[in-house]
Amino acid sequence: MARRTVAVGELVARATDGDPRAVARLISLVEDASPLLAEVSAALAPHVGRAHVVGLTGSPGVGKSTTTGALVAAMRAQGRKVGVLAVDPSSPFSGGALLGDRIRMQDHAGDPGVIIRSMATRGHLGGLAWAAPQALRVLDAAGCDVILVETVGVGQSEVEVARLADTTVVLLAPGMGDGIQAAKAGILEVGDVYVVNKADRDGARQVRRELRGMLSLTERPDGGWKPPIVLTVAYRQEGVDEVVAALDAHLGHLRADGGLARRRLRRTRDEIETLATTELRSRFASLHGDHRLDALAADVVAGRSDPFSASKALLEAL
Repeated sequence: MARRTVAVGELVARATDGDPRAVARLISLVEDASPLLAEVSAALAPHVGRAHVVGLTGSPGVGKSTTTGALVAAMRAQGRKVGVLAVDPSSPFSGGALLGDRIRMQDHAGDPGVIIRSMATRGHLGGLAWAAPQALRVLDAAGCDVILVETVGVGQSEVEVARLADTTVVLLAPGMGDGIQAAKAGILEVGDVYVVNKADRDGARQVRRELRGMLSLTERPDGGWKPPIVLTVAYRQEGVDEVVAALDAHLGHLRADGGLARRRLRRTRDEIETLATTELRSRFASLHGDHRLDALAADVVAGRSDPFSASKALLEAL
C-alpha cells in the first residue's frame, strides 16, 4: 500500500507540473475506476478549484467541435492553458469512444498549452461520461486556466452539462429548427451564453431574434445575468473573440454575486451523492449479488410485498 501511495503522489506531482503523460495516466485511472482512485482524488484535492469550466452543448450538426477548436485557438492566443474534455458516443459493441473530436482538433495536438482528452459516455444518459467530474479535477490540477467540456449531441438530456460547468454555452445554427428545439430541450433555463453558429447562412439573424424573444419570456434563477447571443462562423474564427469575452464576463458576474461558489457547491454535492450511491450498489452486489434483489422484485410482482417495503429491506441488508 505504501508503494502505491508513493506512485500516486509522484504521478500527481508530475501532472501538476504539466506532464501530459501523467495527466493521461490519471484520467485513465479515473475512467477505469481504479482501486487507486480514492488516493488519486485525495492527492489532487489541494490543487483544484482554479479552472473555469465551460460546457458546450447543442444539437448534432451545430458545429460544437469546430467551435471548441476555435475557442482553443482564441484562448491560446491570449496565453491561457486550455483543457478539452470531449465526451464521445460509446460504441454499442466495444463500449469505447469514437474519438471524433480528438481527430478534429489535431491542429492543437502538438501545443503543450493544450490538453485534449476524449471520454466515452458508456451508456450514461445526459451526454456526459460518469467519470467526467473526476477527469475535470485532473485537468484543473494540471494547471488549465479553462476547461472546455464538449458533450455529445443527444437532445433534451444534454442539459446535464449545466450541472457540471461554471458557464454553459448553448450552440444553435440556422436551418435546423433550433427555435423549436430550444423550447423543447429546456436549454433556455441552462444557457449562460448562446451562440448562433454558421452565421454566414440564411436565417441566422432570424434564429437570434426568435431566441431573444423566447429568452425574454423565460424566468431564470440567476435573474441578474442576461445571456448574450453571439453570431459566429467558427470555421473562419469569426465572432469567436466575442464568445470568449462573453465567457469572461459571465465568470466575473458569478464571482461578484457568489454564484460561482454556489454552482461549485452544488456540483460537488452531486459528485459526492453519485459516489455514495455507486458505493452502496457495489457493496450490495458484493454481499448478495443479484439474487437478493431478484427475490425482492419477485415478491413485489407476486403481491407479497410492495416497492417501498422492498427498498427498506434492501437498505437494511447493507
